[in-house]
Amino acid sequence: MEKKELLKNEQVERLLSPHPLSFMKLQVLCIFVIVWGVFVWWLVNLSQYGGWFSGNVWYPLILWALVMLLVGVIASLVAIQWSIFFLYLGVVAGGLGLLFWQQQWEKPPALFILVYSIAVSIAGFLIVELYRRSHKYYITNLRIMFKGGVLTKRERTIRYEKITDINSRQGILGQIFGFGTIIPVSESGFGLGSDKSLAGGGIEVGSKKARLFGFAGGGKEVQTPIARSYYELHGVYPFKEVQQLVENMVQSHVPTQYQKEQVEFSKQQVDIQKQMRDLMQKQVREKPRQNVVRQKAPAEEPEEEEPVEGEVFPQEQVDIHKQMQELLKKQRTVKATHADETEDEEEQEEEEEETKEEGREVA
Repeated sequence: MEKKELLKNEQVERLLSPHPLSFMKLQVLCIFVIVWGVFVWWLVNLSQYGGWFSGNVWYPLILWALVMLLVGVIASLVAIQWSIFFLYLGVVAGGLGLLFWQQQWEKPPALFILVYSIAVSIAGFLIVELYRRSHKYYITNLRIMFKGGVLTKRERTIRYEKITDINSRQGILGQIFGFGTIIPVSESGFGLGSDKSLAGGGIEVGSKKARLFGFAGGGKEVQTPIARSYYELHGVYPFKEVQQLVENMVQSHVPTQYQKEQVEFSKQQVDIQKQMRDLMQKQVREKPRQNVVRQKAPAEEPEEEEPVEGEVFPQEQVDIHKQMQELLKKQRTVKATHADETEDEEEQEEEEEETKEEGREVA
């Protein structure tokens, strides 16, 4: 993070990035591709069932492709993310296209499946690692900055006083290796997402039920803390320390009841001062008019002079002055109450410390 990106009096407390195992869901997809490719090669060449595939060279390729697509569908339903299925579909289509491009369809494709699966898995691991390294989280004394993305860079900034809730979660690997995810939810609801549960392989389109692969399905949405990995503190390590740091930062920026009352007093003072300023401006405008009226009035009828509007102003000034006095009195009362509470807290802390010291001496 460059210095020009920092605000005035801003300091970076921690610079974080996701743990290497925090994207295990994506890494598992790569692991399955290589494991399944090795298993198909073993099944055709080394197992006792290899004779089943000797009749047609297409059988191993068909088996490999069908299982890849089936696992893609199951993983998409579980993760509620159909991009997984289309990712596996792209891997299968790429393998078939490469096989036909090299004109290797007459030879046994088991070796090609093995080599292709290993190559795709290695490329997948590199992309996942590049994606992980693109995530940077800056915890400063004023805000939290999130940055991520490989091709498209994304950034989110949230100030501590705008955070209304903090959601934390740790998976099994996170509990073992000490990393976890922290989602700060803002006042506008940023950080909350809709988690939809599916049944029977179906998807919900609007308020209607749809059919997918012959199965009827329905959906149910649940509002839950969820965000993209570059909009949350995803897989940060050490989890407990970072969680405590964020909690302390948020707590230090939350205004107390006394501070809220002082802010309200300041707003009321500004309003009263504005009323006084408007009244003074009105007096200045009406003063020449009052002088003109007095000059035009006949000298023989002074007792029947009509009151001028300017004579009302002193009473309005008195009312505004009373409002200001009442406000200042109320403010002094709140300050005195706050001071008494602070003294009581200090006395309690001193008593607790004395009790602890006495207990230590007795021990």
